[in-house]
Amino acid sequence: MTDDRERTMRFLYALRSKGVTDARVLAAMERIDRGAFVKGLFAERAYDDMPLPIACGQTISQPSVVGLMSQALEVGPRDKVLEVGTGSGYQAAVLSELARRVYTIDRYRRLVREAEEVFRALDLTNITAVTGDGSFGLPEQAPFDRIIVTAAAEDPPGPLLAQLRVGGIMVLPVGQSGAVQTLIRVTRTENGFDYHELRPVRFVPLVGGLGQE
Repeated sequence: MTDDRERTMRFLYALRSKGVTDARVLAAMERIDRGAFVKGLFAERAYDDMPLPIACGQTISQPSVVGLMSQALEVGPRDKVLEVGTGSGYQAAVLSELARRVYTIDRYRRLVREAEEVFRALDLTNITAVTGDGSFGLPEQAPFDRIIVTAAAEDPPGPLLAQLRVGGIMVLPVGQSGAVQTLIRVTRTENGFDYHELRPVRFVPLVGGLGQE
């Protein structure tokens, strides 16, 4: 078995052992090389199940959390997805294998620019990356079938809830920064929103406005 194949098998085994069992999600995460999104000193840790630092004081989430969030979203092949918090672009790339269209927004121009370079290198043509304040979503593209937030807010932001179509699902961490947060799934119904707690997590805080870089 080649080193690359052995590494991939270990990577997928680690995902399954953490509860990522959806076949489409596992296939997407097999196709999207996390190594393409991890640069510099931490490149050799790209296939470990751990978060890693990236530019602008942000992190790339650990693969098992990316997998569990993608699984909880239940993305269909015709879905239009909004991601708030592009970061490295890894989560958006995984979603691009599952959805029809992915819009991803980040407050840091540098992160958006670097993620776009990786998307082009991987020939991922169904992702639109935008610099902006993700707490307001992307009203001009709403409604969305699925919304994923990769930074923690104390409550699900109202503008994002408003941009979720009836029957749509949003997955996000809620809680105070610096503390353990809770990953929740919100489903929009005809009469309001249903909330379901999934697991404890730890994410960087969701911050309004644009970053300096």
